[in-house]
This record gives sequence, structure tokens and C-alpha cells, in this order.
Amino acid sequence: MGSLEDCLPVKREPLLRTQSSTRARARSRFSRFLLLTKLDFRKWMCAVAAFLCIVVMFQMFLPLDKSLAPSKWKEIHYGDLAHLEETGSLDFGKDIRFGTPKVFERFRKEANVLNQSYHHNLTLRRFGHLKPQLALVFGDLVADPEKLLMVTVAAALQEIGYELQVFSLEDGPVRDVWKSLGASPTIIQNCDEADFFVDWLNFNGIIINSLEATDVFTCFLQEPFKSLPLIWTIHDAALAIRLKQYNSHGQIELANHWKKSLNRATAVVFSNYVQPMIFSAFDSGNFVVIPGSPAEAWETNPMMASYKDNMQDNLDLGPKDIVIAIVGSQFLYKGLWLEHALILESMVPLLADFPIDKDSTCHLKIIILSGSLGNYSVAVEAIAHNLRYPGGIVEHKAVDQDADAVLSIADFVIYGSFLEEESFPEILVKAMCYGKPIIAPELAVIKKYVDDGVNGYLFPKDNVKMLSKIIRHVVMKGKVSPLVHNIAARGKITGRDLMISETVEGYATLLQVVLKLPSEVAPPRDVSELSPKKEWRWDLFETIPRPTYQKRIWRSDLFLDKIEERWNHTQKESSSSINAVDDTFSYSIWEEEKYIEVAATRKRREEQELKDRSVQPHGTWEEVYKSAKKADRLKNDLHERDERELERTGQPLGIYEPYLGRGVWPFLHVSSIYRGIGLSTKGRRPGADDIDAPSRLPLLNNPYYRDALGDFGAYFAIANRIDRIHKNAWIGFQCWRATARKASLSGVAERALLGAIQTRKNGDTFYFWVRMDQDPRNPLQQDFWSFCDSINAGNCKYAFSVALKRMYGLKHDLDALPPMPVDGDTWSVMKSWALPTRSFLEFVMFSRMFADALDAQMYDEHHQTGNCYLSLSKDKHCYSRVLELLVNVWAYHSARRMVYMNPETGFMQEQHRLQDRRGQMWVKWFSYDTLKSMDEDYAEEYDSDKPTRWLWPSTGEVLWQGVYERERNQRHRQKEKRKQLSKEKLGRMKKRQRQKVIGKYVKPPPEETETSNSTMVVEKSL
Repeated sequence: MGSLEDCLPVKREPLLRTQSSTRARARSRFSRFLLLTKLDFRKWMCAVAAFLCIVVMFQMFLPLDKSLAPSKWKEIHYGDLAHLEETGSLDFGKDIRFGTPKVFERFRKEANVLNQSYHHNLTLRRFGHLKPQLALVFGDLVADPEKLLMVTVAAALQEIGYELQVFSLEDGPVRDVWKSLGASPTIIQNCDEADFFVDWLNFNGIIINSLEATDVFTCFLQEPFKSLPLIWTIHDAALAIRLKQYNSHGQIELANHWKKSLNRATAVVFSNYVQPMIFSAFDSGNFVVIPGSPAEAWETNPMMASYKDNMQDNLDLGPKDIVIAIVGSQFLYKGLWLEHALILESMVPLLADFPIDKDSTCHLKIIILSGSLGNYSVAVEAIAHNLRYPGGIVEHKAVDQDADAVLSIADFVIYGSFLEEESFPEILVKAMCYGKPIIAPELAVIKKYVDDGVNGYLFPKDNVKMLSKIIRHVVMKGKVSPLVHNIAARGKITGRDLMISETVEGYATLLQVVLKLPSEVAPPRDVSELSPKKEWRWDLFETIPRPTYQKRIWRSDLFLDKIEERWNHTQKESSSSINAVDDTFSYSIWEEEKYIEVAATRKRREEQELKDRSVQPHGTWEEVYKSAKKADRLKNDLHERDERELERTGQPLGIYEPYLGRGVWPFLHVSSIYRGIGLSTKGRRPGADDIDAPSRLPLLNNPYYRDALGDFGAYFAIANRIDRIHKNAWIGFQCWRATARKASLSGVAERALLGAIQTRKNGDTFYFWVRMDQDPRNPLQQDFWSFCDSINAGNCKYAFSVALKRMYGLKHDLDALPPMPVDGDTWSVMKSWALPTRSFLEFVMFSRMFADALDAQMYDEHHQTGNCYLSLSKDKHCYSRVLELLVNVWAYHSARRMVYMNPETGFMQEQHRLQDRRGQMWVKWFSYDTLKSMDEDYAEEYDSDKPTRWLWPSTGEVLWQGVYERERNQRHRQKEKRKQLSKEKLGRMKKRQRQKVIGKYVKPPPEETETSNSTMVVEKSL
């Protein structure tokens, strides 16, 4: 038997250190020899060749470490491998560690705070009237193993309580499969299309399957969908290969685009542990591995026949030749070559059953499949040579190129890796799906699915001598034993549906950790309640044509090419537009600017001349100051009005649609009666006449209050100096989500509403068109307070009571919850209503104080920890659901008429008639006089104390009688000061000392001048 002591060295450091001084002396002598001696060129080349041959022979026959001396190798081989592990000579990849995904750790720390007690001694409740909603997004509906996996997982998720909806960018034959599960697919377009209408907030979580579905991904990079839980499954490494190319070619922006998409996902799911390592440069702590996939079983059957014939021809194999494939782990580690050497040594006894002569009809072929290790084929040949294998029997192949071809012709497969992994090796699953008997070490993950002698063979990894016995049992007298075929058949059945339970349970567990379900949604049943899954849903795909593996790979490559072309085209357009702008700046533009400037100068000169000629009325300084302030205020409003703005001016009603982010643009109306109001400056529609709410209310620049107040931030922004933007007698609001639910006003309903307003049919009325009893969150038709509790973790009534007590300064032992009777009528939801502008300002006055009371009791805890007793989990929209229903309380108890209008037909029906409310309304507490006096008290308190943190002053104007008096007194003081300054100036002018006259010219009287002149004339005549 051959020995491994003449094979590859394990430790060379001691040998190299002992010879370092000798080599230095030899090198110096050799250099002197070269310098002092003139050698012929041929002699020199022969000497170098001889020296290299000696070095190669020396490396090949270099002995191993002393612990692996020839006298001890036989003892180690026929005993166990404990000695190798103790000396550190054998590395089974123990430096490879499989850790817990950071996603699970992060979300377990941020787990739901259900049943957590706050300082209010409150307990959070879950009502669970609805099922959790999931959206599955696909790039197409073509049959492939990824669709089979998701169909199997989706059926299991439905079993534990999830409700699914399927979206796809392209149609395909798998549509019927989803229909059979009760989830009819909806064909959509990418987010850049104008007719893309999907309200993703209706879903508690999104699962994006495959790379081709990333056209929809841009939706979730925009508000208000940026915070939705998103799971992205990646099934191949095509994107990772492209990302490396982008970095090497300098396409950093394109690589950053994909990195941004990967970071946006709440969890990126891979089917094995190698893919996360390929994408490791883009890992932001959201990578998760859920092992298991039907891809291997899907691909083996159609590929086996084509590969088998080609590979047999390439290797020149006969029909009776025995082919043994040695496979291993996908991970590369230092002890890989030694594991292969041990496996090869255990198969040396097989050589006796296979003669080497050419006349024999049965030959042995051993093929080692491993990753690309450079010149690892040379190492395999050296190991085979030292084990006395005849030439050509042992051969090395790259697993990423020849795996399917080798497995298709192999008679049995040996798994030659001793590394403990977390998932069943994919290469072994593929071998089982090809119907090949497998021999593997007793690793934990392999023993879980392979029973020794039933569907495969197992040998102790610390006792390799058992492998020789198993091989002798499998191959007897140059032939594979007939019993082995039965074991291979059972192994094929096992490999076809391997790890299906782990896959289903992995997705179910991930969803339980990632999803943050509101209080009205019931949690799914526990994963342990799933029925055992024994096979993928192959029955649903039997009649559907399957594309080949190459077509699926080409499809991914073509999609990435399309994305790259689109990106390059966008970059070229942006660069060309910049260059075009630079080129157009020419002499003609400069001339035009000069002409405009000269014309403006001439016009100003003419106006100044006309102004000087006309009589100007002289006003007071106060009037001049007011006109200057008014001109400065109107300076920013000088813009060209579009048609919609001109039409809006003459209408009695203006409806505003608050929105946040680009994702809402498709749901906004483009009509004269509607006007958008952006809660953030960044996400405003370009070219639209939308209102910038943060510029009118600086509080909305704070992201905390922008999220907490929601649409009420828009109400406060419009009510702040409302006469500057809204000049209509009536005002309305419509939530964009009502448009997504197709509950917005139709043209008929709009005309009906305008007609009722113009004819003053119902007077001071609160019109609404989205009913509470038709809200999807209220399937049980609950009353007002029960519904409010169900969507606010059971604490809505408590929040209302505490806020009203704080507003009105009531004692804590009084009941401060206004009655909302159950009389068969309905209430308003979704913040879609209209009322007179004067009444709207009164409602805003009440809402500002109520929101301030809510903020006072919740801000500290919510701002610091993110926890809120109105939600079961961390929620940035803490009390927005309470504010959504606030308008009903105000309208009912302020004695407003409440009318529901059908959004399609415009039919109107009064709710909670006024004559039926008598004795139940708190008119005294909700009257205008009471609210106005409270508002003035708030303003006086703020004006005198100036507290450091108070929400109320930041939500609008601060006005009370003292402010008017102070301003009037200030103006009076300024007037008196100006008068005093004028008097002082006149006094100084009067008291100013004048200089005395030094001398003056006295003009002679006219008579004396005339006499002198006449005398001179007389003298001349004489």
C-alpha cells in the first residue's frame, strides 16, 4: 500500500529555518562564482535545468511532519483521526463559523411590547379582527423552481392565518396555480409609470421574489412606503458577479444603486450559506439564510440525458466502467487536500478488482469535484501518484463547470468533507436527485436526512477505515451491487423534497420576527402548528411547461443588461443636457439679457418722471410702513397663475389632499377643485400648484411631529394665516388612501356637493364620504369607541379622557369621555370631509389644544424609546389614529349637522339628527366661546411664561386681547416717540444761536441817484 509521507508537505517552517544560514552562504559563493567565472550559455542553461529538477524532486519527496512519520501512518489510518486533530495536522474547517443572523437579533430586541405596562399602569391589548396581509411580488409568472418554492411557502402561510395577494410585472402560466390557492395575480407596471395604483400600506409585509421584480423596488425607496417590512429573496449569484464588474470598471454609481436597494430590504433571504459570502461587501446586517430549495430536483431530470452522453464520450468510458465521484463542501479550507487523500487511500483496495490491461471491459474512474483552486489538479495527481494509482484513473474537475456532467455518469458519489455545516450540502442533494447512491460521513445535518443502509451509506468521520468496508460492499467484483440501486431509488425520493419543512418554517419564523402587526390584526398561529410538509407542491406544476436552466440564467443576465442599459442611458441624457445648457450660453443670450435690462431701466425712468409730475398724497409714517410690509409680503406671491388656479378662485369649495413623498403622486387629483399640500419639501410634485406645508408651519420640518401629526400637520399649516392661500367659503380634505380604495368623490358627487353648498341646503354642515362601518379595519361593525380602541391597542378611550381633562383642567376623578351614541348611523374615517371655512378654523382651534394635550402625556416616552401605549410596537405615527376620529367628536358635540354623501352617486343622508342628540351633546364644552377663551388663555400663558417645550404655540398663531393691546400700545409709543423727536428737533432749531452780522451794504435812495445823473448831463451840454 502506498504511503502519504512522500506527498504534499504539511509543515515546512522548521526545515526552512534550519537551512537559512546555509542558503545564505551558498548564495554568496554562487554569486562570486558567476561573477568570476565565464560560463558558456549552453552549460549555463543545463545547470539551471538540472537545479530546477532537483528542487521539484526534493519538494515531491519532502517528508511530512514528525507526527506523520512512516512508522505511525499505518497506525493512524487503521485507528482513527483523533491524533491528527490533536497535533493540528488535520483541519476540518473548524475556523468556519455559522452565526445567528443579525436580523433576528435586532428584531428580537425590538419585539412587540404586548402586555408591557407603562407608567400609566396600562396594558396593551390585541383585538385581532383581521388577518395579516402579505403581498408577493414577482417579475413574471413563468414556471421555475423559485415559483414552486413560493407556492409551497404561500400555501403553508395561508394555513397558519396569513392572507395573500400576488402581483407580477408580466403574465404567465403560473397564474392558474395562484388562482387555485385563492390569490388571483394582479398585473402591474413599475413605479415610474403614471397609472401605477397600489396602496402598499394595505399590507403588513412585502415579499419580493427574484431579481426581475426589482422594477417595483423603487416604490419602497420612497415615502410613505419606506418603512414597510420588505423581504427580498435572491436565488442566484448573477447580481454579485455584475457588482464585481461594476466596481472593477468604475461604475460606482450603479453599484451604489444596487447597494441602496439591498440595504432598503428588511431582510435579504438566500437559499444557502455561500451566497451571503459572495454579497458580503453589501451586507448591512440584514442577510438571512433559509436553506432548502427545489432547484436541484427541478433541474436534474431534463439535464441528465444530455449530460450523460456527452461526458461518456469526453472521458472515453465504456458501458461497464465504474465511475466514482468525490464531492465536498462549497467552502474552501486548509484540510481539503488531506480529506481527499484519505478518501483516495480508502479506495486503494478497489484497484485489485480492475485490471489495467487494455483488453479488460471494466475500468475504474475516480473524479474529484472541487472549487477552482488554481493548480489543484497537480496536487490531485501527486496524491494519486504517491498512493500508487495508475495514471488516468484519478482526475480533477471544477465543480462550477462540470458538476452536472460528472454526477450524471457517476455510479455512486462519496461526500469527502468532514466540515459540520448548517444545511444539507447542495451537491449531495443534486447527486441524490440524479438517482446516485451516496456515501457520506456521519455529520449532524446529513444524519438528519440519511439513514444508513436505507437511502444512503454513512461512516464515522473519525474512523475512515469504515469507508473501505462500505466501498467493498457497494462495489463487488468490479460491479455495483444490485441492492445499491434500491437504496439510490429511495435516496432520489428523499432528495426530491429535502429540507422542505426547514424552508417553510424558516419563512414563517422570519415573518413573525419582522412584521409589526397593528392591534386590529390577529397574529398568525405558531410555526409549531404547521402540519408536517413532506413534499413541494409538484402537483400544481405537472401540466405547466418548464423552461430550461440555461434560459433561466439567460433571463437574469438579460434583465441585468436591461438595467445597465437603462442606467447608462439615463447618465448620458443627464450629461448631454448639461452640455446642451453650456453650449446654449452664447452671445445671443447675452444680447437678450442686455436688451431686457435696458428696457427695464428705461421703464423705471419713465415711471419716476411720471411720478414726479403727478401730485402725491402725503400719508403718515404708519401708513407707509404698512404698505411697505404688505408689498414685501406679496412679493413672493407674484407668479403666473395657471388655469386651475384661476378656476379655483371663483369656486365656493376647495379640497386639499395632504401627501408625503413621491409614492403618493399617482393617487392625487389634477383638477381645479383639488390642490395638493406636501408635508415635506423634498417630495413635492414638480410644476404643480401644491402648497409647501413646512414653509407655512415650520413645525413640520421636524420629522417627529410630521409623522406623529400626519394629515393634521396639513390642517394646521393651512389654518395658519388662512386668508393668504384659501379664499373660498368652504374647505375640504381628502386622504390619498381614499382614492386608492376607490372611495374618492366622483364627478357626480362633486357636482352634488357644490350644488348643496351653493343652495345652502343644510347650512353649517359637516359632509363626509368615507364611512366607518365600511372600513376594512372594522369587519365586526363596532361602535365608535370600540372601533377606536381596536385600532389603538385598547387605549383610545383612556387617551381621549386624559387629553380632555388636561385641556379643560378637570379633576382626575371625573368622567371626561364624551358620549358617542350607537343609534344605527355611521361616522367619518379616512379624513375625507368638507365644511365651512369658519367652522374649519374652529375645529383647528379645538384640535391644536387636543393634540397638545396628547403630546404632553406621550412625548417623553415616545420620543426617547419609540414606544407608545396606542400601539403594540414602535410606531412613529403614535396618535395619528386617534386624531383621525377626532373630527367626529367635535362635529357631534358642537351641534354641527352631519351628512354622509355617497362618493359615487352623490346621494346624501343625514347622520345623528340634531333633534335626537338633545341631552347627549356637550355643547358647553365645545362651543366657540369656550374654545376661544381657552385659546386666549393658552396664548396669554405662552406670552407671559415662554415655556421651553410646548407644542401648542408651534401649531399656529398665538393671539389674545393682550397681544392686540400690546401692539396698539407699541404703535402708540412709537408715535409718541416720533412726536417727541420732532419737538426736540424744532426746539433745537429755535434755540440755536445765530451769528451776528459783521457789515451790510446800504443801497442809496433812488432820488439822489437820479439828481446826480441829471447834473452830469447838464455839465456835458455846457
